[in-house]
This record gives sequence, C-alpha cells and structure tokens, in this order.
Amino acid sequence: MGDPQRVGAGALRSVERILRARGMNPQALPELGDFDGRTRLQQTDARIPPRYRDARADHPTVLEWLREVVAQAAPANPGARPQVTTGPSLLMAGVTGAGKTHQAYGALRSLIQAGVAVRWEATTAADLYADLRPHAGNDAERILTRVARVPVLVLDDLGAARTSEWVEEITYRLINQRYNRMLPTLVTTNLAIGELRGALGDRVASRLAEMTERATFEAVDRRRLRPAA
Repeated sequence: MGDPQRVGAGALRSVERILRARGMNPQALPELGDFDGRTRLQQTDARIPPRYRDARADHPTVLEWLREVVAQAAPANPGARPQVTTGPSLLMAGVTGAGKTHQAYGALRSLIQAGVAVRWEATTAADLYADLRPHAGNDAERILTRVARVPVLVLDDLGAARTSEWVEEITYRLINQRYNRMLPTLVTTNLAIGELRGALGDRVASRLAEMTERATFEAVDRRRLRPAA
C-alpha cells in the first residue's frame, strides 16, 4: 500500500480538478499542506492513549527541546520534508502526577504539527520489560532493536519497575544504543539521577547524565487537584 498521507493528498487534488472542471470553486477545501498536516496528526493521535490525545507541550525546557530537534531535522532527498534522524534527549523528572507524560505526548504532537517527518515509539519502561521477557514466539532481540533505533522514543516511568540484573542489562543496552546513535529520547522518571544510579546502575545513569537536558516539574500531583467548589 502507498503512504496514506500521499494518497490523501492525491485524492484531494482529484476532487479539486473535478470541481474546477464543473466550474465550481474549490475555495472551501483546505490547503494541501494543512490537509496533510491534519492527516499526520490524526495518525499520530490514533497511536496515543486517549487521555493524551489533546496533550500540548508548554514546559519551557520541553519547548526548547522541540526547537532543537526541529532545527536539526534534514530532508533525506531534495524537496522532501525534513526528517528527524538525530538530536538532543530530555529527562523529565518529578513526582507522580506532575504532568511529565502529558508533556512527552504533547512534544510528539508538536513535532508532527511542526511539519517534520518522524518515526516514533512510546512505552513505559515496565511495559517494555514485559514485552522483552522470554516466552514462546517472542523475538525479544527484534523488539529491543526496533525500540533502540527508532528516531524518537518516549520512555515513560524509567526506574519504576522492580530492579534486577536483567532489568539493568536491558536498560543499559537500550540507553547505550540511543546514546551512541544520538537519537532523541524523552525519558520521564520519578527519580533523581542519583536514585536512577542506585536503581539501574552507573552505566545507565552516566549516559543519561551526558545525553539529556533536564526538565524539572513542580512537586505537585496534578491528578489529585480538584477544582474549587
């Protein structure tokens, strides 16, 4: 099958030609760029958990990360949309419910709205470990390679899973590949770097300390806030 974004644009052009041939004004139709942009955002939102489909990034450090990633995006071919291949990473640390996951998904949506091409994955650390545990028919190496090499990764709740040598080794392999390839990674955690060192080891903490900028959040659990009566 072809790229659904291009199919959508082609269909819109066909409709415009038909309308003009019939002497009708296609003025009410959206601009092609806007149509493609909306289509890409709709495809992104379909993969995002419903709770975060309206997420907007507004944290100053997250917005700066967005600017840097977009600035480093470059087209693979002349005339093609810029695509994300390398860029900075960001560590969002704060208490449970501070809005870190909201900002991470908002950042993904903002990348799409900025018009850059980006392949991405989003997972919690605990879900990733579950996917990688050996069981019949599971190709753990293939899964790990895919997640380690995807251009943009949201790794949510790092450090929340129970620690073991296996967890530490898997996390090291993931972070090390992304560190070496300079791939943009959005990490959220309830732990400080020192606590991550205790949970996941020096090798992981050292690479995270070098590869990421830090975004700190207010020590407020927004999920517990209730509007005043």
